[in-house]
Formats: sequence, structure tokens, C-alpha cells
Amino acid sequence: MASTLLLVAGCGQQQSSKDSKVIRYVLEQEPSTLDPAKSQTLPESTVQLQLFEGLTRLDEQGEPQPAAAMSWELSPDGTVYTFHMRPHMKWSNGDVLTAQDFEYAWKRALDPNEDAGTSYMLYPIKNGEAYNSGEAKADDVGVKAVDDSTLVVTLEQPTPYFLKLLAFHAFYPVNEQVAKTHQYWASKGETIVGNGPYKVTEWRHNGYINFAKNENYWDANSVVTDVMNWPISESQSTRLTLVEGGEADMMVEPPVPDQHRLEKEGLLQIGPMLGTYYYVFNVTAEPFTDARVRKAFAMVIDRKAIVDNVVHGGKIPAFAFVPPGMLNPATGKDFRAEGGPLVTENLEAAKALLKEAGYDEHHPLPQVSILYNTNEMHKAIAEAVQATWAKAFGVNVSLQNQESKVFLASREEGRYQVARASWIADFGDPQNFLEVFSASDNDAQFHNDAYNDLINKVRSTQDGSLRNQYMHDAEQMMFDEGLVMPIYYTTQPYVSNGKIKDFYWTALGLIDFKKAYRVE
Repeated sequence: MASTLLLVAGCGQQQSSKDSKVIRYVLEQEPSTLDPAKSQTLPESTVQLQLFEGLTRLDEQGEPQPAAAMSWELSPDGTVYTFHMRPHMKWSNGDVLTAQDFEYAWKRALDPNEDAGTSYMLYPIKNGEAYNSGEAKADDVGVKAVDDSTLVVTLEQPTPYFLKLLAFHAFYPVNEQVAKTHQYWASKGETIVGNGPYKVTEWRHNGYINFAKNENYWDANSVVTDVMNWPISESQSTRLTLVEGGEADMMVEPPVPDQHRLEKEGLLQIGPMLGTYYYVFNVTAEPFTDARVRKAFAMVIDRKAIVDNVVHGGKIPAFAFVPPGMLNPATGKDFRAEGGPLVTENLEAAKALLKEAGYDEHHPLPQVSILYNTNEMHKAIAEAVQATWAKAFGVNVSLQNQESKVFLASREEGRYQVARASWIADFGDPQNFLEVFSASDNDAQFHNDAYNDLINKVRSTQDGSLRNQYMHDAEQMMFDEGLVMPIYYTTQPYVSNGKIKDFYWTALGLIDFKKAYRVE
């Protein structure tokens, strides 16, 4: 309670709450780093979007637009991009920004000695994965600054979504001099240097981050707001109190018990987010070594009841893995609408599958345990699933919660039977979801050559229609194998007092304040 009071008091001292030109957004978590190569959380990415900019930037429709690169050409075989940088660009500290800054940043992210959490995002670049795994040298990586204004990028194979990838934080530039001079440059307000619409003026850890318009940004004329002050709180209740008490303008993820009231008052809004909340089955743990058992357990969940009674926030019941919101360029139709539902809710069919697998009243199922990371929402969902499975199959279901770091390690190492999981898109293409189970270290402990072959075809096929069909085939195989139990498609519920205009949410769940402003 004391820390909450200090936070509210601190926020009041550090921001001019009566200044109509100040945007006040409550950040939901203290960033551990704002290093583009090493950050891994959504709040970190949200801050970085204000401070950095890649060769492209996603617009309101989630499509990549020219940013640090003003134009580019693609070779006929789809593997070589030549990017032309905007002239006279500068870093927020006044240093000249060139193509070399991108080459340095990308090779740094792939450097095996850096242990960058986002290195895998750069694997489409030729020899990117090989360098990251120690099998190639930095000079072998397919990114080269030909001169200050020209960057040539060679890919392993045609990558249709590459321009979207370039807007992701792993592809932001890094100021080499700053990074080499200050070891913790991205964790301190006084040393962080970016190339985006805003710059940090003060960072009080676990308290607030203050921003000012970056006068050196190439498109500074489009940035309307001079100052942003962002208090930080992991408490949903505290974030809501700041907004309703007039100390802030916006916050995300309000407490579920308040959402109905906030909706009636016109304060609750729903932003987009490409993601799926699901349970994953460990295919090496009994009784889930049998695909029929996995599919049976997924068929008895009342997803709508969970969304309506537990989750709220505009979430959508999920009957497949890839969420809606991504178009098939060949047809202009939504990928999810084309694929339709891939799991049905059918108790009798589920019982029949269990009987085929050898389980009935004479051969009961063994005890099942659900693993989740400590969180009230995850607990409530697990309790709903626990009750459903117990009623449907008479199985004894226990719940196990772990602190997030331990939970992630348990899931990755396969120390579980069923575990809660979610996947939020790194980029707006179905491939990003389907690749989850082609990785050699995927959480389901699933290894299938036919599935991996489909994913390789998705990666290499230039024919859009054929590539789309391969993706649908891969998702169908995922459900034929019963790897996951989708529960809902994610959204970004947020509370706004209505005073912030011209912001937008990207499909990746990030809020873009580049052109935003506040009105009284």
C-alpha cells in the first residue's frame, strides 16, 4: 500500500496534470531494458516505438510504410533488398544516423556473445542463424551498408513479410558509439539514444518515464505533442485509479470486475492485438501421448462461458490457433475466415475418442495437472477448465502455479502435462503462429518431419496462393495432432478519458503516439 501511495504522489509531482499538451499514459510494467536487441515484453516494445524507428513503420492498418528508409528495390528472385535511407537523419543526441547504424545493430543482435533475446527474428537474413549459432562470421551475414545512405540486405530465401518484420524492434538501429561507451545505455534515461518521434528526458525506475519531442527526428513536423509523462504501475487497480482520479489519460488491462461498469460509463475501449490464449499439451507426458486424448480434452471446453464469465475485455472464443486480423493477399479475405473452425465442442464425440484411446469407466484416466504462471486471471481460467474436465471425464485435475520465470522454464523443458500459454504476433503473418511448433525446442515437445516440411514450404514459396494453402494445411495438421486447446483470441482492453486524439493501436498490441495530442 505504501508503494502505491508513493507512486500516485510521485506521479503528481513529476507531471503537469493541467497542461493540455501533455500525454499521460500509464505503463503497465517497468522496462528491464530498452535495448532493441534484448527487450522481450510488450511494455518495453511500447516505449521503444516512441523512441526508435526501423526502416519501416506500421500504419493504422498494420501495413509497413517507409520510415528511416525512404524507398527500396527488390531483386527479381525476391532475396535482395536495396534500401535507400532518408537524407540528413540524426540520432536524438545529434549524431549522424546512417545505414551503418542498421548494419551494426542487426549484426550485434545476431552476435552469439550478446545473448540477444530477439536474434531469431533476424534469421531470414542470409547466414543470420548460422552466425548466431557460431557457424559463420559477422562478415558472412547478408546485411551491408554500401555507403551512408544505402543498405543492401540479402535473405536466405524470399520472405513475403520481410517489410513488416523491419518495423519490429529487433530491427531498430543502435548508436554504436553510445552502446560501446555505456554498458547499460538502454537502462538509463540519461544514456538512451534513439531515432524515433520522442526522446527520454527522465526515467525514474518503477516510478515514471518522461518524454519530449525529438527535434532531430526526420518527421518531427508530424509530431504534435511536445511532452509525454508516463507513470508506471504493475497494479491494474492503481492504473485505473490514476485515470479515474485525473492523474493520467489512458491505461491498459483494467481489473475485470470493473470492466462492466467502465463499459457503461463509456471509458472502456477495445484495441486490436494479434494473439491467441491457449493450453498446450505435452505430447511426451501420459495420457497426452495419444492425439485422441488431446483432442478429446480440447472438445469439451465452453469457450464462450470462459470469455463471458471470467475473461471479458472483448475477447473472442477461439476455435483455431491463428487469430483473425490477417488477410490473404491473393484473395483479400481474412486467413481465419478462410480456414474456419478447427476444433468443435462436442462432449459425446470427446468421450468416444477417449474410449478409442482405451479409457472408460473400467480404465480411468490418470491424474492430470494444469500448470500456469501465478496470476488471478490464469488461475480463474484454470479453475474453469479443471471443473469442466472433471465433470466431463471424471478425471482428477490438480492445479499448479509457478512464478513466471520458473513457469517458463518448466514449460520449455517439458516438465508438465498441460500448461497455459499465449502467443502474441511478432509480425502480422500467419507463419509467425505456425512456426511455433516447428522449432526443435517447442513447448509441446512435438517433432514431426511432415509438419516441418510444410513450414519450410511456407518460408520458401513465392506463389501467394500456394503459400497460403500450405499455411492452412499446417494449421490443420496442428489440430489433427491435437497439440493445442485454443481458448480465446486476445484483444487490448484499455481505459481512456477521451482526451487523447490521433493515436492508434498496431495489430501487435502497441500504441503509437507519433501524431497524438491531448485536448481538454
